[in-house]
Amino acid sequence: MADMRQMVLERAGEPLKLVTRARPEPAAGEVLVEVRACGVCRTDLHVVDGELTDPKLPIVPGHEIVGVVAATGERVERFAEGQRVGIPWLGYTCGECGFCKSGRENLCENARFTGYQIDGGYGDYTIADQRYCFPIHGPYGDAEAAPLLCAGLIGHRSLRMAGDPKRLGIYGFGAAAHIVAQVAKWEGREVYAFTRPGDTAAEAFARGLGAVWAGPSDAPAPEPLDAAIIFAPVGPLVPAALRAVMPGGIVVCAGIHMSDIPSFPYEILWRERQIRSVANLTRKDGEEFLELAPRVPVETTIEPYRLEDANRALDNLRAGHVQGAAVLVMGD
Repeated sequence: MADMRQMVLERAGEPLKLVTRARPEPAAGEVLVEVRACGVCRTDLHVVDGELTDPKLPIVPGHEIVGVVAATGERVERFAEGQRVGIPWLGYTCGECGFCKSGRENLCENARFTGYQIDGGYGDYTIADQRYCFPIHGPYGDAEAAPLLCAGLIGHRSLRMAGDPKRLGIYGFGAAAHIVAQVAKWEGREVYAFTRPGDTAAEAFARGLGAVWAGPSDAPAPEPLDAAIIFAPVGPLVPAALRAVMPGGIVVCAGIHMSDIPSFPYEILWRERQIRSVANLTRKDGEEFLELAPRVPVETTIEPYRLEDANRALDNLRAGHVQGAAVLVMGD
């Protein structure tokens, strides 16, 4: 069996290591995917930095995977060799619990996640359960499609949880925000972008994607908002967003990890304002969004990196120096 390269996290808080391993064989129901591109997501940072505390170690991070099926295990019927597929964060659910049976598989207590408990896409090849992969169609190149698999899916779920806002605030203008802003504008919504204070490049980026206003996250909203989505993992943004939304407004916390939310006066929650969290995604989310994205059409802004430069990509993301989405592109 031929060898493959992978970037491996052996211990939280340490840099990834480039290793060479034997290429695995897919088991029954699994596909072996030759990875063409893998997005570098903020959730990867939370895994690498030890903020998500239940990883399988060592682990290969990465859950915004686009590649081609290189081999199939027994009883694989959904995909054939040579077919382009996407692999998202959700990699397994039990299918038997109350959450799974009620269409809420994102809350399954026995769920396992790509790049966290299942080796992910920071490598030349990866193994995935066929049931949790999506066919990738449409005009997107591999690298351009990769951010759709998490930034796009979480943005889509977050926007749906925000109700039907006319004025939508987005706190943290990174990979997910730059996708959901395009969808929101296409749907006729006004987007107000709240960026890291002093980041004038992010403000300009947001305006270029159709935001009617862009400014620092510590500034008051120029208009009362109907809803706000918080992508930045910054707890103090929750009371800030509550102050920005109108009575009856919704604040959606879209990250898997957030720093502690400070105490705040009941007054800013009163009058039926709501705080909601988004947890993971469902396969239905993926099917809906991957059908929607080319109709908008969503255009992803990417910064490509080689596989062996994954640590630099993570460092740049951590420092807030990535505009759009960082993507590892495989190849020589």
